[in-house]
Amino acid sequence: MSTNSTLAPEIVTQLRKNLRGQVLTDTPSRGRYATDASIYQQFPLGVVIPESASDIEAALAVAREHQIPILPRGGGTSQCGQTTGVALVLDNTHFFRKSLQIDPEKGFAEVEPGMVLDHLNAELKKHGLWFPVDVSTSAQATIGGMAGNNSCGSRSIAYGNMVHNVLGIDAWLADGSIAQFGNFASSTGKAKQLGQFVQGLANQLQPEIEARFPKVMRRVAGYNLDVFHPQSELPYTPDGSVNLSHLLVGSEGSLAYFKSLKLKLAPLPQHKVLGVVNFASFYKAMDSAQHIVKLGPTAVELVDRTMIDLARTNPSFKKTIETALIDAQGTTPEAILLVEFSGETQTSLLEKLKSLKTLMGDLGLPGSVVPMADAGMQKNLWEVRKAGLNIMMSLKGDGKPVSFIEDCAVPLESLAEYTQALTEVFAKYGSRGTWYAHASVGTLHVRPILDMRRDGAQKMRAVAEEASELVRKYKGAYSGEHGDGLCRGEWISWQFGPKITEALAQIKQAFDPSNLFNPGKIINPPKMDDASYFRFPPDYKVIPLKPSLDWSAWNVQNNPVTEEITTAGSGGDPALGLAKAVEMCNNNGHCRKFDAGVMCPSYRVTRDEKDLTRGRANTLRLALSNQLDTHDEHSPLGSDAIKEVMDLCVSCKACRRECPTGVDMAKMKIEFLHAYKKRVGFTMRDWLVAALPKYAPIISNIPGLPALLNLRNHLPPVAKLQEWLMGISAQRSLPVWKKETLWNDKSILQKLQYSPAELHQDGKGVVLLADSFNAYFENENLQAAIQVLQAAGYRVHIPQKTTQAKTSSTSACSKEFCCGRTYLAAGMVDQAKETLGELVDYLVPYAQAGIPIIGLEPSCLFTLKDEALVMGFGDKAITVSKQAQLLEEFLAAQAKDNKLSLNLKAATRPVLFHGHCHQKAFAAVTPALELLKLIPNANPELIESSCCGMAGSFGYESEHITVSKQMAEMSLLPTIRKSPNSWIVADGTSCRHQITDGTQRDAVHIAKILAAHLQ
Repeated sequence: MSTNSTLAPEIVTQLRKNLRGQVLTDTPSRGRYATDASIYQQFPLGVVIPESASDIEAALAVAREHQIPILPRGGGTSQCGQTTGVALVLDNTHFFRKSLQIDPEKGFAEVEPGMVLDHLNAELKKHGLWFPVDVSTSAQATIGGMAGNNSCGSRSIAYGNMVHNVLGIDAWLADGSIAQFGNFASSTGKAKQLGQFVQGLANQLQPEIEARFPKVMRRVAGYNLDVFHPQSELPYTPDGSVNLSHLLVGSEGSLAYFKSLKLKLAPLPQHKVLGVVNFASFYKAMDSAQHIVKLGPTAVELVDRTMIDLARTNPSFKKTIETALIDAQGTTPEAILLVEFSGETQTSLLEKLKSLKTLMGDLGLPGSVVPMADAGMQKNLWEVRKAGLNIMMSLKGDGKPVSFIEDCAVPLESLAEYTQALTEVFAKYGSRGTWYAHASVGTLHVRPILDMRRDGAQKMRAVAEEASELVRKYKGAYSGEHGDGLCRGEWISWQFGPKITEALAQIKQAFDPSNLFNPGKIINPPKMDDASYFRFPPDYKVIPLKPSLDWSAWNVQNNPVTEEITTAGSGGDPALGLAKAVEMCNNNGHCRKFDAGVMCPSYRVTRDEKDLTRGRANTLRLALSNQLDTHDEHSPLGSDAIKEVMDLCVSCKACRRECPTGVDMAKMKIEFLHAYKKRVGFTMRDWLVAALPKYAPIISNIPGLPALLNLRNHLPPVAKLQEWLMGISAQRSLPVWKKETLWNDKSILQKLQYSPAELHQDGKGVVLLADSFNAYFENENLQAAIQVLQAAGYRVHIPQKTTQAKTSSTSACSKEFCCGRTYLAAGMVDQAKETLGELVDYLVPYAQAGIPIIGLEPSCLFTLKDEALVMGFGDKAITVSKQAQLLEEFLAAQAKDNKLSLNLKAATRPVLFHGHCHQKAFAAVTPALELLKLIPNANPELIESSCCGMAGSFGYESEHITVSKQMAEMSLLPTIRKSPNSWIVADGTSCRHQITDGTQRDAVHIAKILAAHLQ
């Protein structure tokens, strides 16, 4: 757990003088690079963010001069500890990530090592090409990291491993020179010399190589000494030539530092079909794989019962995984196999599906195949499969599936027997395995559930020893895809024997005589169970604290066999569940993605590790376990180190839905703000934001005051003064106060008052929440919602306080209730509990009567479905949450049940819809699109965007204005500018404001566009 080893000050000065990029040596920054997706943790000496090749050359020169180890790092998603080390880490993913050349005719691309696979394939798609080593972490895995690990992917049966798809590598050697590793016959210089040296070793050890190297395609251990005498069932090169770059593939950064990689490309398949085979017996699934591969599939992937069940409990995956089941209402199958066929014509592939059905019938399993020809359904199912490990890591409690034997590969004919024998080994040590992955090539990623805080290390060693005997028995490979790193390094000598192990050491000496590159990997590795390398070593302790929210649901333990969890609050967490919630992050890096999802908005702009959900979770974990040297054991949450990582968190809640392990950073930010503001106090701006629901009615009721305040937007000196006094950016317009509001019209309000019994009597009553934003700034949205609901035949009740209603110091001036959202945004949790508690108490009778509770502002409405459940309100909050829904959710559900009567005229303009982050987090975007489709000719299109960048008060703050605008410019605003005649629909107040400020276009609430199309 030591964090003390760091670079000497004079070395740091030298690095900063010679590099343009960042040099990070503070403990929090180093801590964010101390882990990968493994069980290990090693604090680096420092971190360099190189901006160019010259920065890397300069860093290597300084490291050589001072004998500092170098560790190149990509996405940091290695599962075996390859990218952890007491070294100077160089993060390639910021700037060293360009494609250098794409030659469609010759079928190759040359890229820098920090290029992410998905980003490369996005560039290649327009040429009808792709790089087919399709690892499950494609959204965050870098090409350099994939080459370092010799990654494989789901379709390796058709395309091979990384080593089969790398044509050349230019790399820095330990002496600073650059060598070109490619075809051996035409090589020159240092590359040729090194190649000749390895050739001599290989010739000398040919009998050993033939006897010791596994013959399965999935073998990635050690160095590829057998390039001169290939042993794999799939040759390294089609023509049998030797390519010296293959010596570097799988070397885990221990031989050279990649400068660029030349890749072999493949044509994009024109068509794909999927046959999902359901099995009641896991053994039968494994035994069937050897027969299925004879049909010529491009992939045969396993998903076991555990993973299916976990996917069914995850709102992101439930519907998709159930499309793969023969009977979604019946018993979960013990396993499914995803069998994919690719080709030029759909007709021929459908014939393949028929052949699969026939085969399964011949094997005694008629009716076991779910055919899936729809491309969208296939894509969704593959996404679930790709999330396999992370889904399994979502198991709450200290027991987690642990990577250490997950890579063993055996011949297909032995797969069923091997898996059955290994299952018995797990049972022997009081655990069970979770299985998934590549049935097509005999590599099944199996991870026994172990508690690494207690007896996990001892069980890991015992299971590994027995598993190794099984691998030897079935003539397999101990390391089949994920590399060696810290968890399998010591097994290299077991796999290859002393002579080859010594030869590997000689290769390391020849390439890197000073042991500069990633020491302790492959050569002289530590024991896999050396606790000093663990993320949770024996001396790991959480600082006792009482969080402001209720985290007891995470404070549980689990049974490693049944996976059942104990009752909430029984997990023994000194932080009452907060620490265990933070520790749900397994560093998989899914938050680094740039796809159609939202997570993680700030990282998309900055690409800084500190602005990732992962970076924030790591910093929180280190703070809660007193590893950050904050010198404040009693308030670790409120430290400046946590402020740094939380500064750009926009509380979008995307991680709540998109993080496969369910790390809820938005709630964790509330905890931070609560602790931090207790330490430093509240600013004038904090109070201005938090108390908005309190003073808004006062401003609204003073004649002339709204108009006076609105002048700020037209008087730049006033805006500048406000920026100086309060930190509200002068670049940003403020919401416009409305003189006339719903609350000022008593005649209308009186007509919108019903008891629960009156609303319930015929099922046509609803409660409509009048939030502060739509009440005082966009009253027209409230009026439109009332108009639409009444046009559809519903009686509308607006909650308001009466003289008999409970009032508090925080809301005595208001007629309306408040959800407490603004208080939460400022870290005022106690005030939020008070105001939200009032609202919950008021709504309970309506909720108990089954009356829908409808909101217009997503951030307010979803406070009832999210934060309200962790504030100690008990069952009444649950009751209210079940009835709470957005307007579009309610109306779309009514339409689906044929209960909605709205007469809408045709749209004359196209409709673009931008989803609020909280809508996306709670799956409320689809209902909005379905509702908009009720408008004839609307044909609504979803704007594929992350957070709009406003995020409540965030986009108004002077220190955040630049990042706020950058978030909007990534996708949202450019898309709107390309469609000048469209309706722009956005349900979030902040979203509409960002759109108006950035495009000078008005965006409207969905209620307003519906009202505009009423006949």
